[in-house]
Amino acid sequence: MPENSKMKDFLDLTQWSRSRLEDLLDLAAELKRNPAKFSQALAGKSLAMIFKKSSTRTRVSFEVGMFQLGGQAIFMSSTHTQVGRGEPLEDTARVLSRYVDGIMIRTYEHSEVEILAQYATVPVINGLTDFLHPCQVLTDIFTIRERLGESFSALKVAYIGDGNNMANSWINAALQFGFDLRIAAPAGYEPDAILLERVRQQATGGGRVTVIDDPLTAAQGAQVLNTDVWASMGQEEEAEVRRQIFAGFQINEELLQAAAPGALVLHCLPAHRGEEITAETFEQHQELIFTQAENRLHVQKALLVTLLGD
Repeated sequence: MPENSKMKDFLDLTQWSRSRLEDLLDLAAELKRNPAKFSQALAGKSLAMIFKKSSTRTRVSFEVGMFQLGGQAIFMSSTHTQVGRGEPLEDTARVLSRYVDGIMIRTYEHSEVEILAQYATVPVINGLTDFLHPCQVLTDIFTIRERLGESFSALKVAYIGDGNNMANSWINAALQFGFDLRIAAPAGYEPDAILLERVRQQATGGGRVTVIDDPLTAAQGAQVLNTDVWASMGQEEEAEVRRQIFAGFQINEELLQAAAPGALVLHCLPAHRGEEITAETFEQHQELIFTQAENRLHVQKALLVTLLGD
């Protein structure tokens, strides 16, 4: 990854130091407490939002966030722009850099985010790729910190399900913030092995990551249980096969009994009740799950102020 990307962009958690991430979370807390204080923080600023994947939370939180900060967001669907007709991302990055103050992209290939960051002269934010979802996991950390405090040294998090972009992002989070992460995934659906080894070698926060195939063992004593859908966008044709393979990799009452008393249950949404989480468990913990969704707004506003602010 180009050096300039590490300084100006937000592509994954490992680009930023723990202290800088904690500063951003502190700012998110202040924005949540006192939004009016920042109502003109990005006055006159514009954010281009490129969407190759459909979205609810990412689009609304970034768009509303820019509005609440006094700026504007420009929605760019790949079906209605030259991006969808094959204009190189290198050229898109150069052109947009002359119009806007920042670019957010939600796409499939992680390499597309890196290309944008390499050629753009304005900050680039990874709104989601098939490889990583850093905005969501940073929001999850913020939500945990609201409920359990700022110390992560004794924290145990269990992630149950597919070793997808969320699992990969949780690996980055565990090793940046220094907590114990246990990922339970079926054989063949584990997180990216190269990422896991690379991040382990570069770890500075003292975190530990364990990948197993037993959800009950992963949940044992965990203060946080977390999951995601079994079939992500682009995997719809695999949905039925995945339902069979992932049967048992579900957050339910049995896992809650194994977890620490009062364990938090998180879900990045959308939720498929009866698959990765039971309807009963979801409803019991819906207040926190929807607070987690709300917190996307506050954390991303902090990110926008940090990257686009003067």
